[in-house]
Amino acid sequence: MTDERDDDRHEFSAGQGVDADYEEFTLDPEEIDADPNTVDPVDSRVLTDIMDRRNVESDAIDVERLIDVGLSYMGINKFEEATETFERAASFAEEDSLDAQEAWVNKGAAHAQLEEFDQAIGAYEEALRIDDDSEHAATAETNLAYALWESGRGEQALRHAERAVETDPRFAEAWYNRGFLLVERGLAEDAVSCFDNAIRLGYRSADVLEEKARALEEAGEHEQAEEVADRAEEIRREAEEQMVEEQTGQAPGPGGRPGQGGQPGAGGRPGAGGRGGRGDRGGRGSAGEEPERELQGEGPEGF
Repeated sequence: MTDERDDDRHEFSAGQGVDADYEEFTLDPEEIDADPNTVDPVDSRVLTDIMDRRNVESDAIDVERLIDVGLSYMGINKFEEATETFERAASFAEEDSLDAQEAWVNKGAAHAQLEEFDQAIGAYEEALRIDDDSEHAATAETNLAYALWESGRGEQALRHAERAVETDPRFAEAWYNRGFLLVERGLAEDAVSCFDNAIRLGYRSADVLEEKARALEEAGEHEQAEEVADRAEEIRREAEEQMVEEQTGQAPGPGGRPGQGGQPGAGGRPGAGGRGGRGDRGGRGSAGEEPERELQGEGPEGF
């Protein structure tokens, strides 16, 4: 008896097909072919060696595009992927170039977001080794101050915060950090001047006003401190109301402050020269609760 399935058998093309050496179907791209006379074909390290940086033409790598990819990862909070991308960009950039320095600064920012401060410090120090007076140097100094502070190394942090304002006197966030660290050392009057510089350069967040109020209080200027603190509270309230309006599509009613939620940190917006902020951090929980004090670190270059 004939199998009924034979009647329904699909008939494939009877074409001649392609030659066995047709390149478009080859599974071994030409660029990673290895000469069996020079390498052991069973050596598991062969592929890694072939793809090593020394065997890849640097002209074939677009370093700026790699940095953009890293920034895109930062934008969607994929910080581990960002660190790997920035490290790759730094390795393929021309040695000690501005591109390499930018990649190291950004790598440090990504590590800081992961609270990997030792790695962040190393990345910023490498960036400053390349050039401590370039367009990226002030950002590296400021970020390094932030990472050192988070690592409990306040004295070193102040030194780099001071270098940041020396490198770029118009860098508002650097003035904020210097003022913050001076308050910690009891130098309140000098700190007030730093906060005034930050405000004059456009850094008018609630955080900087709160730190200025604290410095004024320690300097004995109680009345002025109260005025500045009231202004900081007003800015926080306006920010919270705007957040509610954006989330709900309508303005809050009487007494309609949110009781919980994050607020943009002092560095949570692009700063001067395209420098990015650290992003959001937790805001105050309820009325009367003191906001967390925090030194500011910059976000990635160009973010």
